[in-house]
Amino acid sequence: MFRFAAPEYLYLLILLPILVGIYLLTVRMRRRSMERFGDLETLKTLMPEFSPKRIRTKFLLFASALAFIVVGLARPQFGSKLKEVTHTGIEMMLAVDVSNSMLAQDFQPSRLERTKFAIDRLIEQLHQDRIGLIVFAGDAYMQLPITSDYVTARSFANNISPTMGSKQGTAIGAAIDLAANSFSSNSEGSRVIIIISDGENHEDDAIAAAEAAAQKGIKIYTIGIGTPEGAPIQIDGNFIQDENGDMVVSKLDEPTLEKIALSTGGAYIRATNRSIGLEEIVKKINEIEKKELTSTIFEDYNEQYQYPLAAALVLLVLDVFILSRRNPRLRRFNIFREHRTEEQ
Repeated sequence: MFRFAAPEYLYLLILLPILVGIYLLTVRMRRRSMERFGDLETLKTLMPEFSPKRIRTKFLLFASALAFIVVGLARPQFGSKLKEVTHTGIEMMLAVDVSNSMLAQDFQPSRLERTKFAIDRLIEQLHQDRIGLIVFAGDAYMQLPITSDYVTARSFANNISPTMGSKQGTAIGAAIDLAANSFSSNSEGSRVIIIISDGENHEDDAIAAAEAAAQKGIKIYTIGIGTPEGAPIQIDGNFIQDENGDMVVSKLDEPTLEKIALSTGGAYIRATNRSIGLEEIVKKINEIEKKELTSTIFEDYNEQYQYPLAAALVLLVLDVFILSRRNPRLRRFNIFREHRTEEQ
């Protein structure tokens, strides 16, 4: 398994496009300055030692070296030794609605963005529990199988978007069926499904799917995100309209979500602008009897930072040895394939 021990350093890569912008601006200003003095081709013959290709090559070497240095600071590592660990906890599958109705802005900045933020906060609080992720619209899709790798879970959760669903709708039943069949075999009695949705436009018999999950000892907790008054759905600056040209308003369907939760002995919570409700659900989940769970993890990681740092050193050495101007002693090698004007 590959990971970065200090991924926060990767934010320094933002410097690269800034440097490119500065470089391009400098080249443009230099060219304009030269144009003020006369014809560029004439000026090139008057400055035979000036080499734009060398300057460009030096910049590329420096920028590449900087990128390698940043990667080295982030400390890339490869897992080298697997180990099975046993701990007590529960397994939870998050089923997140990614239909277009989750783009409604009765929650700021939108229902979906607030959901993603709440999931990120939830994962931060997990320690020994295992988590998986399902997204659903007109159908359900597995995004992340049950895992104890919280870093990966947060990454997947942050990338949730409506584009993940190829078919529009809200197939809560399909999400429940998929989640119920995704738990590990040794977690019986400590299985939880958390559904986050506006509950609107469900495509199938979600109640029947919930009752089938309850027979397997699975509790379902539902979170209703949205308001009864509803809000229009905006995509790329345009509001969705129905067949009659009227603006579509997405409203929260609480009765469906309540029935799903109560049929399994779980609970329904209505999200507010102050709290999505995941914290309250976690408190209820913590009351569930926890089971011994076995996870396979990497115990040892080999540091790989020396390789990008070595590559950076090589590039910086090359940058030092390549002069910005042509060296008369090395002109006969013509490394940069530059056009020469024959001396008379």
